[in-house]
Amino acid sequence: MNAPLTLKDYETDQEVRWCPGCGDYAILKTIQKYMPTSGISKENTVFVSGIGCSSRFPYYMNTYGFHTIHGRAPSIATGVKLANPELDVWVITGDGDGFSIGGNHMIHVLRRNVDLQIILFNNEIYGLTKGQYSPTSKVGTRSPSTPDGSIDAPLDPCSFAIGAGAQFVARSIDTEAKHLTPILERAHQHRGASFVEIYQNCPVYNDGNFDYVKDKKTAADSRLVLEHGKPMLFGADNQKGIRLNLNTLALEVVTLGEDGVTEADILVHDEGNKVIAQMLTGLESGKFPEPIGVLYCAETRKAYTEEVYDQRIAVREARGPANVNDLLRSGHTWTVS
Repeated sequence: MNAPLTLKDYETDQEVRWCPGCGDYAILKTIQKYMPTSGISKENTVFVSGIGCSSRFPYYMNTYGFHTIHGRAPSIATGVKLANPELDVWVITGDGDGFSIGGNHMIHVLRRNVDLQIILFNNEIYGLTKGQYSPTSKVGTRSPSTPDGSIDAPLDPCSFAIGAGAQFVARSIDTEAKHLTPILERAHQHRGASFVEIYQNCPVYNDGNFDYVKDKKTAADSRLVLEHGKPMLFGADNQKGIRLNLNTLALEVVTLGEDGVTEADILVHDEGNKVIAQMLTGLESGKFPEPIGVLYCAETRKAYTEEVYDQRIAVREARGPANVNDLLRSGHTWTVS
């Protein structure tokens, strides 16, 4: 009988080459710890990445992997999964790789609902190419490409994913292993495309960008930890909450005990409510806490892989075995004299 796998079984002999203090280290360690519990063998596991700091990930996982080209990891991963549906395929990407040059590929892998785990490291900056602003950078971000501050409205990854038709969308934090691990497990168990955004610190080009949500002293007030079926409460004593204002149809922060507000007024999180999930992704930082957890989860569609193979079986049953000779002589043909 084989001994149970451990974290060390997923480590490689490659030197981990990220900057000291990079949030990628914490994410790597969390995934390496999770994989032995996944029930999937290393030989059936594939990590696919594009280009960027996060995309060095396959080098550090003792599984199969592809370090592909900029923005195209979803397309390569789709091919891997369709060629061999038995494989467990993970996509590792960043905010630049996934939403700039790779934005179009991300749309289609999500709308198709390909059975992949898509893990997006969001540090709101281009790290590998020396700190230019990215599609998720906040307005005012100063960088080599925006020396006077970015004026672009940032893209919200989770809002994008829901809009593209993703059936599972979640958010977590690089150094919060106790929160990230169950999110990864939920994403892994979901059949279809799972999208997980991870707030990740870049200590060189965007250090402290997420301190407002990571600092233990302020986390209680700056985080809205979502749990299905539970009221959206936050604060040191859960004294604050999120209420749906029925007059404006907008979310608002309220305090229990003020103006007659009770827990019955607080919105209860429903992972299956796409409208509320989209509203949560649009909450303004500073005025609202940052929602973390599973924002949306639906089981209404088959995974794309299943649909492709179901169609292939149906076509074979209806038309019989294919004949290449007949195919070559069908349709439009020409006689050259």
